[in-house]
Amino acid sequence: RHYWNNNNKHFADIRVLHSLTIEKDLSSRKMIETNLGIKTIVLLSLLMLIKAEIRHYQGLIEANSSYIHFSDGYLKAPGYIDLSNLNFASLSPLASLLTKEIKGNKTYVDSTVDIAFFHLPSSCASSKAGCDWPSLGVGASDDKGNLRWCCSENSQELGFCDEKSLGRLIVNAESFKGQHRFIDIPSSDEFFSNLKYGKLEEPVNSGKYALVIANCNDAGRDVIASGDYTWKSVHGYLPGNLFGEMYFFAFLTVSYLILAGWYGIKMKMHEDSYIPIQRWIMGTILMGLLETFFRSGDYWVWNEDGSRFWFALYTGILIGVLKHGLSRCLILMMSLGWGVVRDQLDGLKQIIILGVLYIGTATARDVMTILAVTEFEALSDQGEDDILEVVTILKFGVAAIDVIFYLWILDALNGTMQYLENMNQARKLSRYLRLRCILLFSILFALMWAVFVSVNSLLDEGIVEEQNTWVADASMELNYLVLLASVAYLWRPDPNAKNYAYVMELPALGEGDDDDDGGHELEMTENVPSALDDDEEGENGDSFRDEPLKTRNDL
Repeated sequence: RHYWNNNNKHFADIRVLHSLTIEKDLSSRKMIETNLGIKTIVLLSLLMLIKAEIRHYQGLIEANSSYIHFSDGYLKAPGYIDLSNLNFASLSPLASLLTKEIKGNKTYVDSTVDIAFFHLPSSCASSKAGCDWPSLGVGASDDKGNLRWCCSENSQELGFCDEKSLGRLIVNAESFKGQHRFIDIPSSDEFFSNLKYGKLEEPVNSGKYALVIANCNDAGRDVIASGDYTWKSVHGYLPGNLFGEMYFFAFLTVSYLILAGWYGIKMKMHEDSYIPIQRWIMGTILMGLLETFFRSGDYWVWNEDGSRFWFALYTGILIGVLKHGLSRCLILMMSLGWGVVRDQLDGLKQIIILGVLYIGTATARDVMTILAVTEFEALSDQGEDDILEVVTILKFGVAAIDVIFYLWILDALNGTMQYLENMNQARKLSRYLRLRCILLFSILFALMWAVFVSVNSLLDEGIVEEQNTWVADASMELNYLVLLASVAYLWRPDPNAKNYAYVMELPALGEGDDDDDGGHELEMTENVPSALDDDEEGENGDSFRDEPLKTRNDL
């Protein structure tokens, strides 16, 4: 529920999340005094529906010259936006009576609802400041900072429009290159109307477009807009700037399928010798496969039908968050030496708590990111309001948890490698050195890409074009896939997996010159001292064991 403040603030009755509905009956009005003397405005209840390129809208278009309503989207030419099924109707008798009482029982006049559809040039659409709409022919401004969207008496005094345009959207015929439609609203009686020629085609220019709806006559009647309106590009209903992402997720699905097939076959071939950590790796691969399958399926259905497949969307998000949370815990447990130098982890409870915290925060971030995308917004004379503060806070929370994971992993790796070096475990140490190298390269790539994305967002004109913004998230997904595939290769199933995990490596005790290898042959022992045991023995001052070691020749 939102209010409009006439003191040059924003009206948010149509701040919706890619399709909203409004309750059929208007709620009670609350008296609000303003500079213009209007006592109250309509209170609306908004319910979220689905985000789609066949967008459903139902909301109040109030007669007011202080703001306009707008929606934007990305079209890949040739494309179009179809407003034929968007209907405009008078308020119910009860709502009309309440509105008339609120506005002082004034007499309405005939008015017009203006609809403008125009292209936002890429030079400004991807910039931080956005496009200057008056320079594109919508609205008017001057050097003193005055900005007006509608032609009112105040706008006439500023010289922005003439008397013939009073109560209409300010459209400069010379600089406006888009399409302009309008619907006449009678001063009395019930009415129901829509656009006769509501299909607005764009045959040439691909890019971001804006749709503006304005009911600018303060003396006119409020109207209810309801129905569906469609954005469609040459390839289908999927927004043009997401089309590349659909193919990217299809590529990831095939990649995860190949990785899962290879790892699954290896596990089947060596089912008698695989270790528990390999099951966790296989589970993480399968989660990645399911996530990308549902994500690509969601985009495919969206492109074909114009509506999002909500089960696929949220299932993909949930599985993706679980995958990332599980993989962080898995890498941390690997770094602590689980299954190699430790049979169990004393800090397992802390790892699980941190993993659950990550999953909860990341899930809230992803869901709020979807819900924070606005479809129709209200633009006042002072600019556009941004409501992504909660998403920003959640992103910082996820980043903080990631930092904790990375620092813990690196510290654990150093401790495990130091232990292996002290115990002369060359083969195991070699594998952990490779794991550390892979992790450092992955972290370095993530940091470099984060710097690039930050610079891109801070520049007035972004480096990445509007249609390629999906590449930022795609690069991190690709980085994750390379990391997971590398870990899967290091811990791939083979006949000696259990020997590697549960057997100690010892130098053979040669007999001087009789040893052709000079005493450098390696023997294996089943007595695998744990890193925890080493710590405890060090504290007790007794690091020797009396029981004999069993070599591979004795097995």
